[in-house]
Amino acid sequence: MTALTLTNDIARRARLSGLLYLVIIVTGLGAELGLRGPLIDLSDADATAAAILAAPGRFRLAIAADLVMALSDAGLAILLYLIFRTMAPGLALSAMVFRLVQAVLIAASLMALLTAWLVLTRAEGLADAPTLALVFLDLHAHGYDLGLVFFGVNSLMMGLLVWHSGIFAKVFGAGLALAGLVYLTGSGLRLLAPEWSPVFAPAYALTILAETAFCLRLLTQRGP
Repeated sequence: MTALTLTNDIARRARLSGLLYLVIIVTGLGAELGLRGPLIDLSDADATAAAILAAPGRFRLAIAADLVMALSDAGLAILLYLIFRTMAPGLALSAMVFRLVQAVLIAASLMALLTAWLVLTRAEGLADAPTLALVFLDLHAHGYDLGLVFFGVNSLMMGLLVWHSGIFAKVFGAGLALAGLVYLTGSGLRLLAPEWSPVFAPAYALTILAETAFCLRLLTQRGP
């Protein structure tokens, strides 16, 4: 694995990558924490249904934000591959594939949100529409975590690439690798031991810190 040689082309791609990364962070956190999250209580189907029906625009905007995030993730995966391919072609390609799989899974899981919305708004004759809608909302959450399994592997690979890049400080590589471990652990708990998920949830702050730091580093990259 050889270090990268900084060129104006790599610097431009890095800045564009940083811009897409920023879009991903804003739309991802905005959709989950600012828009959709406050509406959903997986322990109370009736309250969740009432909250969603009282704020339909907010719920649909969260879906749109997640779609923008998935599209940006696909673009970022390609750009990062173009940056690191001369350094480690196989590893860079593998990282791109894992990130693209994550984007596909997250985009596909949006169908569960749309189904929940249709159940609540078009199934007037259904006896227990709120409970059925909640099942689809929970399915979306599990689909999202499944996508994060692939993203966790991608983050470990990106951590290795950044660590050996020669143009980014090694601390950014270490941060991305740590984020990968958090994603893999958190998704594993969600799928295999969900009762431990709330306890582990604060660890996701490390992923936000690591990815935001790398995003800002990409945005400030300058040529030789």
